[in-house]
Amino acid sequence: MFIPQIHCWNASAPNLDNPDQFILDLDPDPTLPWRTMQEAAMLAKVLLDEIGLESFCKTSGGKGLHLVIPLRPIHAWDEVKQFSHAIARHLARVVPERFSAVSGPRNRVGKIFVDYLRNGRGSTTAAAYSVRARPGLGVSMPISWDEVAAVERGDQWNLRTAPRRRDIPWVGIERQQTITKQMIARLQS
Repeated sequence: MFIPQIHCWNASAPNLDNPDQFILDLDPDPTLPWRTMQEAAMLAKVLLDEIGLESFCKTSGGKGLHLVIPLRPIHAWDEVKQFSHAIARHLARVVPERFSAVSGPRNRVGKIFVDYLRNGRGSTTAAAYSVRARPGLGVSMPISWDEVAAVERGDQWNLRTAPRRRDIPWVGIERQQTITKQMIARLQS
């Protein structure tokens, strides 16, 4: 049986030249307990809240969590990627025992890689509600921030259980935010 895995850009038609969201893909060392992932997501949310960005969370359908930050589509791809990289570097600098901003398995031993690389032009991320083409057929599921503590793993929902979920937790995701010079300055301090 062929199960299509749907990945999407961070831009929507007709304006594919400017992203309307960016993703922080929290990609853990597989040996870490899930509780560490939950705490890391909440730490990242606190940082985003502090710099003035509303964020939304979803399971990856794999082993991690995705933080989705909607944007007004006025920023260039490189600007958004650099900004998301600055967030990853900031988290790794402030909480180095928990986060890494450098890709590769050896750079996240005992840590969570904050994957900002999903934010370049042409890069993709598993879409919300997409079945993942991996054992167990996990589904990338939107969750509310209040649910993070109760979620047990990144592939908690799968092809069979996802249709039973009735919650619609992302009310407000259409909010359009902008990256400001003040936000950039706060990440560099």
